[in-house]
Amino acid sequence: MHEPLYIVRRQGYYGYMNRRGEVVIKPQFLEAGPFSGGFASVAFNGQRLLLDDRGRLSVRRLYRFIGLLSENRLRVQVVQRWGFLDEQGEECISARFDTAGDFQEGLAAVSIEGLAGFIDPEGRFAIAPVFEGVRAFSGGWAPAAQHRSWGFVDKTGHWVIEPTWEEAFPFQGNMAVIRRNGLWGLADREGRECVPPQFEFVKGYAQGQFSNGMALACRDGRYGYVSQQGHIAVEPTFDLAGDFGEGLAPVEINGVWGFVDMAGNLKIMPRFEDAGVFSGGLAPVQWKGLWGYVDQEGSWVIKPVFDAADPFRDELARVEKEDGWLYVNYLGEVIWQELKVFET
Repeated sequence: MHEPLYIVRRQGYYGYMNRRGEVVIKPQFLEAGPFSGGFASVAFNGQRLLLDDRGRLSVRRLYRFIGLLSENRLRVQVVQRWGFLDEQGEECISARFDTAGDFQEGLAAVSIEGLAGFIDPEGRFAIAPVFEGVRAFSGGWAPAAQHRSWGFVDKTGHWVIEPTWEEAFPFQGNMAVIRRNGLWGLADREGRECVPPQFEFVKGYAQGQFSNGMALACRDGRYGYVSQQGHIAVEPTFDLAGDFGEGLAPVEINGVWGFVDMAGNLKIMPRFEDAGVFSGGLAPVQWKGLWGYVDQEGSWVIKPVFDAADPFRDELARVEKEDGWLYVNYLGEVIWQELKVFET
């Protein structure tokens, strides 16, 4: 297990600290991404370099994109082609694919010369590129397209659900998002449309992505939730809404935000100007232009004194004030603070 590291900023450069607020990789990069499996992606002259959690850079090659470690493989883009690195950051699958997805359940979706299939961790085709498009495996099945229609294939490449829809996405448990006439719904592993397509695709939102077993859904400009069991759990009635976290979700009613439970019942009455997701028992909320954190009873735990606030991650949350970034713990104690003055 790797100790969580957090991005810090100083004088326009980015580095990393540990949970105790100790800077372990000096701010020196123009851009820095999150760590995953002991690696992060940092920017150098408009390209990306691989950084390990000891602060060592791999300078053998520059990349246009570096993904997150998934099943001991890192997806990378070299010029226009895609390949993979192993858990040591060494090239294990040469960059020869037109597109590539992360490894899931032992296979990665790739395309080459306009056709898509799946490769194994050694880069060999496990399912030949004979499809118009494919997406990641989940529960042994993967979305695939032929003749402009999408269905699902198993790991032998045979159809388990014949191509039926305009689009299909990986199963989440026993439900998958499918699209028809520009709207999305849910289908089960029998190919039955448990929730017929009726929800709008909204820019900036993850369509049908379940969190806490619930997915945000928009119909006629109103927001509600569908359940991972395959039914509409909360009818779309809210002006806006966010993802569930720890059993509650932020919703907007008549211009103010509160929180509902999985049955759609109000648990924290709407009174905030904005609100985020619960994590670690706390949620960021905005009051009189400033952000703080409330518990699941709606009581203030960290008073609203920040200009911006993120959800908690690994016991810390990044917040902002006029003079820069800070990280705080569950008590609101400052663990690290950005210093904008020159340090000697």
